[in-house]
Amino acid sequence: MKAVHFGAGNIGRGFIGEILSQNGFAITFVDINETIIDALKARGTYEIELADEKKERMTVTNVTGLNNQQEPEAVVAAIAAADIVTTAIGPNILPFIAELIAKGIQERFRQGKPAFDVIACENMIGGSAFLKDKVMAFLEPAEQAYVEETVGFPNAAVDRIVPIQHHEDPLFVSVEPFSEWVIDETQSKGVDLRLNGVHYVADLEPYIERKLFSVNTGHATTAYTGAFYDYQTIDEAIKDERVLTQLQAVLEETGDLLIHKWDFDPATHQQYINKIIGRFQNPYISDAITRVARTPIRKLGYDERFIRPIRELHDRGLNYDHLVDTVAKVFHYNDPTDEESVKLQTMLKAQSLPEVIKEVTKLTDPTLLTAIEKAVEA
Repeated sequence: MKAVHFGAGNIGRGFIGEILSQNGFAITFVDINETIIDALKARGTYEIELADEKKERMTVTNVTGLNNQQEPEAVVAAIAAADIVTTAIGPNILPFIAELIAKGIQERFRQGKPAFDVIACENMIGGSAFLKDKVMAFLEPAEQAYVEETVGFPNAAVDRIVPIQHHEDPLFVSVEPFSEWVIDETQSKGVDLRLNGVHYVADLEPYIERKLFSVNTGHATTAYTGAFYDYQTIDEAIKDERVLTQLQAVLEETGDLLIHKWDFDPATHQQYINKIIGRFQNPYISDAITRVARTPIRKLGYDERFIRPIRELHDRGLNYDHLVDTVAKVFHYNDPTDEESVKLQTMLKAQSLPEVIKEVTKLTDPTLLTAIEKAVEA
């Protein structure tokens, strides 16, 4: 079987690539990183190491690479021949690969290819649906009808910590032992293909929100609180009782929301929270705070990991004080190497604080706007 995966970075190789390989796929990685793509072409294999005391290694074989800037026709041909297409490139990059995927689908349409799925494995809600909208814009009505009948864009939730790392071998990647990949089976068209190691569900939303409001919110909370106290890495920061206490309090608030909204069992969810905190405390993963805290404007978005749970907790009359306190720390986050951080700090200097909060969060509720403003000023 053949897979095309957009994004040959650490997540792509260390998570999605691992599972595809374990399911017997030959994988074509698509990326613009010449070093990685050239190495994949030359070697056809790479190694993954689990970041724990055992440091178990596994080898991923039968891989190659394509540079989508230099070899677009080859990428289109690969999509036309694929049994599955996946992505792990970041939400902001999805629109830039939509045309290539559309051309691949056009070729499948011309060849009368069977049903298959395109799955965006990104840290966002509705990633595959978002990508589908971008792809459909490049298709003619007959091709769009073919997509609706034959090409699935099932949304997915993915979870694995793969920190920024530098190795002499550009393909080697270290990942945490834990991983979770959940796919909405109701949106799948390639129903004959089910991946081992992937959880297929009829309702993805509870799993997406559990991950987003626990792992993503928790990881970012640790990063911004750690940065506030001048730490450089997640594992260093979480040793500080102030950071750990803030993390626990935030996850208690988001957990309260998840339990009320989705009827999660409180004891089971507390076990889930404990597992997440343990993952952040993993001494074998030294994850840079600058990586986890990057793109603060996006992370302050209306439907993102902080503002959305704050909104929904507020609507239910539940507590969100620690979430607001964390949001305040995001506004104080200053990384001169991060474009969005620089932009946010520039906005705060040029505009009033209430204006910036409104513009970035898109909130309109005066209670929430005032609470955030007071927290930032405090």
